[in-house]
Amino acid sequence: MPDNSIGVPPGTLIMLVLRILQSGPLHGYAIAQRIHTLSSETLQIEEGSLYPALQKILLNDWAIGEWGISESNRKVRFYKLTPAGRKHLATEVSEYDRVTLAIESILRPAKA
Repeated sequence: MPDNSIGVPPGTLIMLVLRILQSGPLHGYAIAQRIHTLSSETLQIEEGSLYPALQKILLNDWAIGEWGISESNRKVRFYKLTPAGRKHLATEVSEYDRVTLAIESILRPAKA
């Protein structure tokens, strides 16, 4: 069976990570897996883009990181959404919706 995974569209990774963290704290690998699963295995998050995004999220106080033990008994960092992260996510989703609507109006013009 062919792998139909693709990378995350530019500018959406932080929004997707924050959305995943709305459901509760997760470590990096679990975040990537959840995005892959919820996107019907279409979106693939590479380590080289996930961890810099998580670092940016931490630096902006959109999440906090706490060390813990994973299901496989490994020491991992769990990321937990902050109130500032929830607010930023709402802003990002609103802007994404607005831009998506504008793009669709160009790509799929109304039929006369």
